Amino acid sequence: MKEKLYFYYTNDLHSDFSQWPRTAGYLKDMKKNRIAREDAHYLVDVGDHMDRVHPISEASMGKANVKLLNEVGYDVITLGNNEGITLSHDDLYHLYDGAEFEVVCANLKHKEQNPPAWLHDTRIIQTESGVRIGMIGLTAPFNAFYGLLGWHLTSPFEELEKQLASLKKETDIIILLSHLGISEDEAIARKFPDIDVIIGGHTHHLLRTGEYVNNSLLTAAGKHCMYVGEVILTYDHDKKELIHKEAYTTDVSSYPEDEDTRGLLAELEKEASGILGTEVVYLEEGFQADWFSDVPMMQDLTETVRKWTAADASLLNAGLLLDGLPKGMVTYGDIHRICPHPINPVVVHLRGDELIEVIRASLKKDFMEIQLKGFGFRGKVIGRMLFAGLSISTTLRANGTEAVTGVTFCDGSAVEKQKTYRIATADTFTFGRLLPEIAKSEMKQYFLPEFLRDLLLDTLRNKTPQP
Repeated sequence: MKEKLYFYYTNDLHSDFSQWPRTAGYLKDMKKNRIAREDAHYLVDVGDHMDRVHPISEASMGKANVKLLNEVGYDVITLGNNEGITLSHDDLYHLYDGAEFEVVCANLKHKEQNPPAWLHDTRIIQTESGVRIGMIGLTAPFNAFYGLLGWHLTSPFEELEKQLASLKKETDIIILLSHLGISEDEAIARKFPDIDVIIGGHTHHLLRTGEYVNNSLLTAAGKHCMYVGEVILTYDHDKKELIHKEAYTTDVSSYPEDEDTRGLLAELEKEASGILGTEVVYLEEGFQADWFSDVPMMQDLTETVRKWTAADASLLNAGLLLDGLPKGMVTYGDIHRICPHPINPVVVHLRGDELIEVIRASLKKDFMEIQLKGFGFRGKVIGRMLFAGLSISTTLRANGTEAVTGVTFCDGSAVEKQKTYRIATADTFTFGRLLPEIAKSEMKQYFLPEFLRDLLLDTLRNKTPQP
C-alpha cells in the first residue's frame, strides 16, 4: 500500500497581519479538504512568525502570534531569531505557555539548565497508519545576543550529529524545520543524507517547486506568507520506505480572507491599542523627522546612546525615526510607531583610521539613500548619519557631494589613527557589509533587551522634565 502524507508550512510572516487572514483561510481550507479525504496532514511554521514591528506583537510580546497559530490549528513549529532574541528572557520563557502545538528547537538551550516545558529538541508524530515522522528544529545561532538573555545556542551541525542517530532508529521519515537560511540548509543536506526534507526560512528565499541537494528535498516559501508551502511525501508500507517527495508553493496573496481570523485580529488589535495607549511622557514642544538632515531629536538620541553605553562616541542614522511627534501627551504606541525597529544598541571597537573611514562612507549620498530591508531595520532609507562626541567638518564639492575635511572629538582632541575607541551605534551595522569596519570589528558589546526606542523614550523624558 502506498500512502501520501501532506505537510503545509509557513515561514517568516514577520507579523504581516494584513496578509494573515488570507494565509489562514487557505490553510483552513486545505485542512478541511484533507480531513474529508482522510489524508494524513500537518501544519508547520519555520519561525519569525512574530516581529515586534507590529503593535499587536509589541503589546502582547508575541503571545498574540501564538493565539493566531492556535486558531489555525498548527501542529509543530520552530523559533526564528525574532522570537528568540527580540524578547526578554522571561518573555521568551513563557511565550509558548499557551501553545496548542509542539515547539521543536534542538539547538536552543537554557543557560541554567531549566528549559521551559514547551521546548523540545525533536518530536515524533505517528500517522494513523503507523508511519513515524521525526521533526527536528534548528534556529540561527546568534549567541552574542542569546547569551545576554540567559540562553545558549549550540552548533546546528553538532546538534544534528547528536540527534539524528536516535531519530533514524525511531522514525521512518525525518523532517528538519530550519530557520538557518538557504546556505546552511544546503550544507546540512550535503552532510546529513538521513534528512528527507528540509523546510527552510530566515533568508526569505522562495523555492517554488523545491530543489534536491544530495538526498534531501529543500523547500521554502519566501516571506510575509504571500506563499504557503506544501510537501507531499509518498510512503510505501510494503517496502517500509519513503519512495517519492514533492514540494510546491502556492501564491495566496489574493486568496479569500478567513472571517474568524479577521475577527480574532480585530480583538487582538483592540487589546493592543489599550496596552500601547499608556501615556509615557508629555512634550512641551513637538519635533519633526527628516531622514537627510541633522534633526535635533535624532542628535539628542545619539547622545543618549553614547552616554548610556559609556562610549567614546556614537553614531546613528536619521532613518531610524520614521516620523515626528506633536506637542502634548505621548503614548508608548506613539514611540513604537515612530521607532518600530527591533534594534539594540551596540558598542564596537574601532581604530581611529577605521572610525574616519566609517564617517566618510556614511556621509556619502549613495549610502544615505539605501532602501534597507532587514538587519532589524523597519524603515524606508538609512538616512543621514548623526554623531555624538565627535566634531565633523565637511565641505561641498563642485558636483554637490559632501566631503569630510576633519574629524576630532568634541573636546578638541585628535582622532589617533592607531588608537582603539569604543563607538556606540545601532546593531544593524554589525551585520552584512553596510559599514564593513563595524561589521568586522572583533569586539562587539551588544546591549539587551533594550531597543533604541527604549532609549528614545529616555531621551524624551530627560528633554522634558515631568511633573
